[in-house]
Parts: sequence; structure tokens; C-alpha cells
Amino acid sequence: MKVLASRHCSLLLGVIFAGATVVAPSPAAAFELFGIHIFGPKKADEADETIGEPQNYTVDFVVTGEERDVEKTMKGASGLWNDREKPASGAAGLLAKARSDYKRLLAALYGQGRYGGTISILVDGREAADLPPDAAVAETASIKITVSPGPVFLFDKASVINQAPPPQRRNDRVPLPQDEGFASGQPARSGIILQAEKLSVEAWRQQGHAKANIADRRVTAAHASNTLDAIIEVDPGRKAYYDQVAVEGTERMDPAFVAWMTGLKPGQEYDPDDLDRANKRLSRLDVFRALRIQEADVIDENGRLPLTVVVQERKLRRFGVGGSYSTLDGLGLEAYWLHRNLFGRAERLRFDAKIAGMGETFEPDELTYRIGATFIKPGVYTPDTDFEASIFGDREVLDPYTRTAVTGQLGFNHMFTEQLAARLFLNGGYSEFEDDTFGTRDFVNVGFLGGLTFDNRDNKTDATEGYFLEAIAEPYYEFNYGNAVGKFTAEGRTYYGFGKDNPVVLAGRVKIGTLFGSPISETAPDKLFFAGGGGSVRGYAYRNIGVVTAAGDVIGGRSLIEASTEIRYRVTESIGIVGFVDAGYVGEESFPDFAEDLRIGAGGGLRYYTGLGPIRLDVAVPLDRQRDDPSVAFYVGIGQAF
Repeated sequence: MKVLASRHCSLLLGVIFAGATVVAPSPAAAFELFGIHIFGPKKADEADETIGEPQNYTVDFVVTGEERDVEKTMKGASGLWNDREKPASGAAGLLAKARSDYKRLLAALYGQGRYGGTISILVDGREAADLPPDAAVAETASIKITVSPGPVFLFDKASVINQAPPPQRRNDRVPLPQDEGFASGQPARSGIILQAEKLSVEAWRQQGHAKANIADRRVTAAHASNTLDAIIEVDPGRKAYYDQVAVEGTERMDPAFVAWMTGLKPGQEYDPDDLDRANKRLSRLDVFRALRIQEADVIDENGRLPLTVVVQERKLRRFGVGGSYSTLDGLGLEAYWLHRNLFGRAERLRFDAKIAGMGETFEPDELTYRIGATFIKPGVYTPDTDFEASIFGDREVLDPYTRTAVTGQLGFNHMFTEQLAARLFLNGGYSEFEDDTFGTRDFVNVGFLGGLTFDNRDNKTDATEGYFLEAIAEPYYEFNYGNAVGKFTAEGRTYYGFGKDNPVVLAGRVKIGTLFGSPISETAPDKLFFAGGGGSVRGYAYRNIGVVTAAGDVIGGRSLIEASTEIRYRVTESIGIVGFVDAGYVGEESFPDFAEDLRIGAGGGLRYYTGLGPIRLDVAVPLDRQRDDPSVAFYVGIGQAF
């Protein structure tokens, strides 16, 4: 017996059959639409419940017609086909898997808008649907799956009853179902109907109707004309406003502070975007191992919707150690201690210590050290404002100079939106520098650091679309030389993907910088600009692009231009290749003088994609190699180069 898709859907789903309409059952019962579970108790897969002796089988899969995409989809939906390399759980398990495949294949046909196809699954020449569960099969059963997809049905009628009115606020906009394919003449794929329901409900929720739901759905297939009528009715429910936010599960955390950090004010109109932002705010505190925001089941008689934040706290303290090694920098060791909730309002105190440069030497004055502490208090003035203070002592032994310094800063970070953030800090410190060009110099400076960042990339470690823009201003006064100095940098990155799932991505980066108010000889080297290295111009030695002195030494400059372009191609799910060109320029004057050399590096790389981001291996060559630059440079890291 062949299973006719139109007949089988009436038996299995109770939603569509030729020339008739059935109203969806009560929400209290389990319900599947087009073979996809919507709500109610979900039954366990029959094949997963059967345990027995291993049953081997072979599969012959035939899809009639010439649509290659249909064959790929059908095979992807078939449990028998995907599990063909391993035996089933006994003969009963094989038959259960075959019966389950009818539903899987039928759902796949509906997903492509095909409601008139037929499915046949023969087990040793007998239709699986006609066999009893205890039927005997051959030692190595022969399975033949034949799918005749049938024509693609088109929507005749596609309508939404009680569709939400146009929103008054831009942030409340939701795509219209008709713009997403739920319209007359469009392919009647089952997923389009489900998406139309989701969009119709979300449009009401965005306008304050927290309990909007689908009240009715009527779907009719007309096989004579290969068309489908789909009518969705939405019940928007009452408009809701927030009630007081309750908090459960806190131990050390102040529950009133947790409620305040959500930013959800009593009497404010309900908006699901508010709940999403509240969840992200609480997650950023880094004190909760788990959290969720629960909406009450009903809106009270005053239109208020009670909310409850349920949390589980992390351990208060954390200690970590790490190490690194490179042929250039030698061995490095570092450690930190963190208290993530000092006084019950997620105040963070962290101590850091680092030593690097061990290997070729163990002389204390030739090693790099760093020690310091950082304190962060979230939720200052607004739930999106953090106070931060830090103090660090450093000794850096680099090729251009040796730096010994004590620096500190305090100020605020503020997030206007998920994409736009700002920071403003008062900073200052004392530093001593030793280099071959100017000898030993001391600097004492006090100033400000202000920055503005816009970041709407779809993925921070492996972007395929979006922009990253950042501008930083650092005005300061240096007391030893009496100079008022201004330093500005700006950087932009952009990404553009091609094809389905963006297997090819073009990425570009530009960075510019200028410093004015003091000559190079009266400016601390760490305030000047250098280029070169993995995060700058690949192929050149780290910080080896700068101003070249008469003696051939490289020192920092007062202007900077960097640019990079990459073409990224994802060959498989886990492997990608990259080609890139980087360029960089550091000038002696505050404004670029392009009479000086522009350094260019080029190369390629491999990417291995993981859940944490791509592991990066790049190989680059300098096209204008200078003293101390390698002939070939290798770079390894996590995440794309930019």
C-alpha cells in the first residue's frame, strides 16, 4: 500500500485533507501542524522506545522527478537513510523507524508546499504501513523508499483575521506575513504558515498585548487546482503594563537591586524587547549561573502583568592561572583573583599579575611585569551605567623602549543601546622610558579618555554582516615638559556576505590616528603610534612600522593610517580559507605625509570553526621588508583577524 500524502495528512494531523476544513483542536491537547509539534505533550519517537537485537538493513531511496533539491531534502528527513550505517534495535525497531519515516517524509513534503505526493516504504517488498509490529524480516532487511513529490501548491487565500495595526514606534515594527511569503500566488510551504502565525502574534506583543495568541487556524487544500487556503485568527487579548518585579533565588545579591537592574518600571507598557534587554543586563552582571524572567499566566483586572526574576547565583570567588609561549616573547605566566559580588550589588574586584619574557634571560630587569587591581560597580545612576576604577604597575621590555610606570583611571561606561556604548575616564600616571634615541625620560600626565562605539555585527568573532565604528579622544596634560596634548583615533570595520548562509565574506578595516601638542622627543612612546604585527599589518614585526631615525632605529610617530581587506571563504562547516592584504603608515607629523613609505603585507590563512569562534592560522609576507622584519610571519589566534 502506498501512502498518499493528502490522505495520510488527514489521518495523522487532522488539519488538511482534500476539499474540507478542520478547526484546530483545543490547546489542552497535543497538536502537530504539518508534522511539526506546536504545543501539548510531545510523544516519544516509537523507534527510540524499541530495544532488541541488532537488525541490519540496506536502503534504496528513489525520488521521482528531476528536482535535486527535493531528493536532498527527502533524504535529510529520513531516519532510515541517515542511520543506514548502523543497525536498528531489532526487527520491531526497524519497523518503528519505517513508520516514523512516513511522518518525517510527509512533513518534509509539506515544508516544500507539496500536498499531493505519495510515499512508499517497502520492507522486504511489503509496505511498512501494512505490517504488524511483530512481523519477521530478513536477516539483512531490504528497504526501498519511493517518494513521488507531486506538484507545488500555491496559496489561493492567505489571510490574517485581527491583524495588528501599524505600530507607532519604529522599534515595534514586525515584518508583515504577506511580505514573508504568506500571500496569494506564493508557494504554500508549511513553514510559511507557521511563520505567519508567529509574526501575527509578535506584532500584537510588540504593541503591549502580552498574551496575544492564535485563536483559530483553518487550512484547506484543493487538489483539483493545486492550491491552499489558509486563514489565521489572532486573539490579541488585553494590553498589559508591568507590575512590581519580584525576585526569587537570591542569596547574597540584594533582590531590590536585581529588580531595579531590569529597568522594568511598574505602569510601563509591556514590550518583549524590554524583557530581552533586562535579561542581557542581568547576564552582564556575571553573578548568576542561571536566570530567567517569568511572566504571570494572566493579566490582572488593572491591566498589570506580574513578572518574576528567578536566579541562581555563581560562586563568589574565582582564581585563575595561565601561560603562553612564543619564539619572540619567550615564556609568560599570569594569574588573577576575582570577587564577583563584594557588597551584594554585583561589585567586582579583580587582582591581576603577569610576568613575561622568560627564556633567553631570567635577569629581573629584562623581564616584563604587570600587577594591578580593577573595581567595577554596575548600575550607577542607571541600570546601563557602570563605574570602573583601576590601578596598575608595569614594566615592559620591548624592542623600541623599556617602560616602567604606575597608572590609574576612574570613570564610567554607559550602554545607550545594545549597539551603541560610550565611556569617559579620568586617567593619569607616572612613567619612565629608556630607549636608544632619547635615553631616559620621565613623564607625568593627567587627562581624560572618551570613547564612542557602535557595533551591530551579527557575530563578534566571525562577522558576516554589519559594522563596527569606534572613535576615541585622549586629551591630557604632561607636567614635566609642560605640553597640552590631544590624541585621537578612529576605526571602522565592515562586512558583506554572499550566497546562502554567507559562505563568502568580504571584510574591510580602516584605522586613522593623530597626536598634536608635543614633539616626538617630548611625548611618551606609549602615546605615539606604531604599526605592524598580527592585529595591525601582518607580515611585519610587531610595532616595527614607525618613524625611522638617522641611526636606523624605529620610534613612534604622530599620525597613523592602517587598512586591511580580506576575502573569507567557508569551504566546509568546519574549514575556511582567507586571502588578505594589509597596509600601514606611521608619520612623523600630526598629519600624514604620503611622501613617506606605505608598508604593505599580503598572505593567506586557514580557519577551523569551533563553538568559541574560528581558530585562525595566517601566513603573511612583507612586501617592503625592513630591518628586523621576518621574511615570512605566522599568526595563530581565536576569532577572525578583525
